Amino acid sequence: MAKNMEPIVKRCRVLGISPAVMGYPANSSKGKSTKRNPAAQKRGKKSEYALQLNEKQKVKFIYGIMERQFRMYYEKAASSNGVTGEVLLSIIERRLDNVIYRLGFASTRRSARQMVTHGHYTVNGKRVDIASYLVKPGDVIAVSEKSFGNQYFKKMREANEFVITPKWLERDTEHLKGTVVAMPARDDIDFDVEEHLIVELYSK
Repeated sequence: MAKNMEPIVKRCRVLGISPAVMGYPANSSKGKSTKRNPAAQKRGKKSEYALQLNEKQKVKFIYGIMERQFRMYYEKAASSNGVTGEVLLSIIERRLDNVIYRLGFASTRRSARQMVTHGHYTVNGKRVDIASYLVKPGDVIAVSEKSFGNQYFKKMREANEFVITPKWLERDTEHLKGTVVAMPARDDIDFDVEEHLIVELYSK
């Protein structure tokens, strides 16, 4: 059954994100052109607050995080050593649903989140059904033994698709597992974001 991606694509357009970042084909952003109210396409210069808010909304949307949890991540980053914005992105990258997506074991972060809650994955041999679970170096994430024979994962093994994983992760397609080999770094983030604007927003 085909998926209606229109809301995702519209939101991507508003936030200036390529649908590819969300796991959708880049050309899915192409829509029908319209001549209705052409002046609406010309927007004035955004205020400083609007720019800061847009960056926060962008990151929240990409990772599927609600405000309360996002603020918690920020506060954790602010109390840690290092550059707050970079630490914030590193923390969010370590979410289990994002790791599943980055390993190529789910087509989108949204589907990864759903599959995690359904108990399809394990961390160090123990089933984890919390999408926000934060992995750490040395952790081994795998498709659970019970789900290994699932048709979805069977096709994944047979296809043996080449997946570009970030350098902080290692993927074992044959056994459908991945290992966290390091903490994610700033250059591992696969979309444009000015995280310092998020920090400025919360620092007010």
